[in-house]
Amino acid sequence: MNLPFFIAKRYLFAKKSHNVINLISAISAVGMAIGTAALIIILSVYNGFDSIISSSLSDLDPDILITASKGKVFVPEGEAFDWAYDCPKVLNISEVLQENVFVNYDNRQGVVKAKGVDAVFEDESGISSHIRSGEFRLHHGDAPMAAVGAGFAYKMGINPNFVAPLEIYFPARDRSISLANPLASINTVFARPSCVFSVNADVDAGLILLPIEAMRELLAYDNEVSGVEMRLSEDCSKAERKEIFTKLEELLGPDYKVLDRYHQNEAVYKMMKYEKASIFLILIFVVIIIAFNIFGSLSMLIIEKKSDIETFRSLGASDKLIRKFFVLEGWMISMLGLCSGLIIGVLIAFIQQSTGLVKMPGGFLVSAYPVVVQLKDLLITFVSVSLIGYLIALVPVANAFRKH
Repeated sequence: MNLPFFIAKRYLFAKKSHNVINLISAISAVGMAIGTAALIIILSVYNGFDSIISSSLSDLDPDILITASKGKVFVPEGEAFDWAYDCPKVLNISEVLQENVFVNYDNRQGVVKAKGVDAVFEDESGISSHIRSGEFRLHHGDAPMAAVGAGFAYKMGINPNFVAPLEIYFPARDRSISLANPLASINTVFARPSCVFSVNADVDAGLILLPIEAMRELLAYDNEVSGVEMRLSEDCSKAERKEIFTKLEELLGPDYKVLDRYHQNEAVYKMMKYEKASIFLILIFVVIIIAFNIFGSLSMLIIEKKSDIETFRSLGASDKLIRKFFVLEGWMISMLGLCSGLIIGVLIAFIQQSTGLVKMPGGFLVSAYPVVVQLKDLLITFVSVSLIGYLIALVPVANAFRKH
């Protein structure tokens, strides 16, 4: 029999002569349970928002993006691109050409990033699932059309139901600026807005989509692109994705940059990671404050059990063994709260996930708070809270025996 565990269990559940000790112990366990449940629920909700943001970005951003290391544009020719077209795991490849342009719409002006896309992007991308108004299309016969981000559309008063076109301007690369006639030094294309889309605040405020041929006309390019986007098949494993990525880097060499989805939006993903870490640390600090109740209950228990301590010593128990009794008793209080909190937190998270019980206020993308329970969150929470409980239990025991 494990004697320290047996004695600690008896002390935990036995009735004390002072009911306040039982009360403080119960409050400590309940507090640890609430803190642990809050950790699981809030981290799961944050995971839910992360998944929505990642899903939204994946509809616009490719699995792999190839850009030039030097300069803005390049011609997508060579062994690497031939290999990519023949690769069975590459679902589709599209060419894009983007640049910051000046836009005039119904006497309102603004600067925005215009992204020219080809027919493959128009047919295969998931942007059509983010349309707020209008219909996603970039051609009306031979006339170019534009898909406009919701933030920019609101700023400029753009409405797909209006007939006014977007007037898009860019300085001509092949002509010097004429002071007598500045407009002669500027290329212009016209595109009527076909729809308004919403992906996230940053994208919505600064992006319009155009046919790539309209962008080439505006920028005076022939076959050049600013990037080549590759989307991989859904059954492509993580190892296969890495293999494709490595092969492209090897074939393309230092003149090109090969970016996965993380590096295309590195700032966004880092921000989400840091925010989650900050939330976790704040909640852990709350758990530490709650755990100090264990300090009080253990200190009072040691005072009450002075006669028991002397009896144990008389029976030959060392101070080290006696300290284990009380440390384990305090740790068991925290573990009781921890296990209860884990069960409660996971249960509430799954109820929200399956029923959407708690609704989101306002007109958000989803009607209820999104929830995604991750195993790593459960493991980190378990290790962190159990370690806090153990360390908090050490302090009053060491303090009491040092005084003695």
